[in-house]
Amino acid sequence: MTKRKLGPFEIETVGLGCMSLSHSYGPPPSDADGAKLLNRALDLGYDFLDTASIYGVGHNETLIGQALKGRRDEFVLASKCGLRVGNDEARATRMLDGSPAGIAEVLDLSLSRLGVDHIDLYYLHRLDPKTPIEESVGALADAVKAGKIRSIGLSEVSAATLRRAAAVHPIAAVQTEYSLWTRNPEIAVLDACRELGTTFVAFSPVARGFLADGIGDASALAKGDLRRHMPRFNPPHLEANLKLLAAFKAIAAELGVTPGQLSLAWLLNRDDRLVTIPGTGSIPHLEENFGARDMALAPEVMARLDALINRHTVSGPRYAPAMQASIDTEDFAD
Repeated sequence: MTKRKLGPFEIETVGLGCMSLSHSYGPPPSDADGAKLLNRALDLGYDFLDTASIYGVGHNETLIGQALKGRRDEFVLASKCGLRVGNDEARATRMLDGSPAGIAEVLDLSLSRLGVDHIDLYYLHRLDPKTPIEESVGALADAVKAGKIRSIGLSEVSAATLRRAAAVHPIAAVQTEYSLWTRNPEIAVLDACRELGTTFVAFSPVARGFLADGIGDASALAKGDLRRHMPRFNPPHLEANLKLLAAFKAIAAELGVTPGQLSLAWLLNRDDRLVTIPGTGSIPHLEENFGARDMALAPEVMARLDALINRHTVSGPRYAPAMQASIDTEDFAD
């Protein structure tokens, strides 16, 4: 497949989500192993890396800055602001802060940790209900004018929020979870992105590892793994979802690809304005994921996958109610 446009850039369709190099899905790799993975990614041809100020409370940005020093011109760098650790750091409480002052403060910290003078794509990580989106995007537009960032993105926003933001400044990218088993962007955001010329960036494109055959029992997940608290990975939903996974794996075997590659290929064949950022702490998985960028799926295969795994066949909601209430992304009514 040819590269795809994201703002002023042309990038590969499979990028690297770097969050798991610091936290969230079990113990992260050591900094030395994380640095090896990041350099291997660039050696393979990855040219789009995604991080955030909140990942590891600055650790992720620092790791990238140190590991890839001297290779900055080889990749498009994305980071995020708008989520930060609250005053009670012992509990790692998170707070939303999309205020202009908060954005400016975190951006300067990001630049320092990454060791760069600008960031190619800078997202508002979450909508702050206390700050109108126009004010948040206005602050990001000021950062573009100052040369600190080159383009603006939004994460986990609704179509309505995207349109309001785009009225202030062009939005290069919207990032939201999207995969066979999380279809929320199909409600309205994908259409809004097409209308506005905004690239859609799919995070968790292999369903947080589930569609890569990475999870069979949530109780076996490490303490602190985010998936331990997600309904789909726990009873009574997990058993039903594992049956879907078995059928999905059979299709992958029939095609001679891995389940993870099939999950990525489904997304890339579904929408030509979309790119993916699967995360991993494993170099073999890193290599496997990058191999999916050139896979073409026949229409009948796409139809089989759509019929097998969709919002009606997947058991359980994406998030528990409290977490779902904290994001702006549309949710299905049923």
